[in-house]
Amino acid sequence: MNAGEAWTFVRQWVPFGLRTVGYGCVSVFVGPFTREHSASLWAMRQWCISSARGLEIGIEASGQDNVPESGPFVYCSNHQSLVDILILGAVLPGDYKWAAKRSLMKIPFLGWHLRLAGHVPVDRGVGGKAAEEVIERFTEVLRNGKPLLIFPEGTRTLDGEIKDFKPGAFRAAVRGNAPIVPVALDGTFEMMSKGDRRAADDRAVVRVKIGAPIEVPGGEDEAERVRAMMRATREAMVHLFEEVRERSATGPGG
Repeated sequence: MNAGEAWTFVRQWVPFGLRTVGYGCVSVFVGPFTREHSASLWAMRQWCISSARGLEIGIEASGQDNVPESGPFVYCSNHQSLVDILILGAVLPGDYKWAAKRSLMKIPFLGWHLRLAGHVPVDRGVGGKAAEEVIERFTEVLRNGKPLLIFPEGTRTLDGEIKDFKPGAFRAAVRGNAPIVPVALDGTFEMMSKGDRRAADDRAVVRVKIGAPIEVPGGEDEAERVRAMMRATREAMVHLFEEVRERSATGPGG
């Protein structure tokens, strides 16, 4: 890391840490005394918006009118980078719960907020019994009338393309009778992609597009309904991704 990179790191990540502590305190110490922890939701959204701005990331989002006004649903988004959660937290409507890596729950302030606000800890590579328990926690969130945000690829992409999906989110959607809202984002792959810790050196623009809800198909066979939702969601997400990538390639105003 040269002097310029070191300065960029300090300029971006020291304020990020301070924001995390500040908004984390609001969530942890004020949130429990507000209706449905509304202060925690406010703190999360402001943390995402201010952090994206502080990391010099511009966001262009469209399709928010596709989001259901009430009831449970599942946001399914592609996953390019560690900063995806900041981008999505800044633009996705609703008091949704994240499927968050369990290791994030151990980070002071951020982890305390995640636990307090009811986000769902997830371990990758666990056995069938533990995976089923996570799906049941997802389903419980939906049955309580709350939306979920899940990355159905399970982990960040290594090449920028959309990977195959894992079925957990779709099993929860079928069991909770909740539609899937597909989301595609483009522009974060070069920022803190897997194995990297750098944010953008120059101001970058990330584009997000939200698609129309995909309803749970009818039928008695859960496995087939899950497969049908996975196919439909992946097709929709790939289409959305092609649209936002095309806009990214044409540059501002494209």
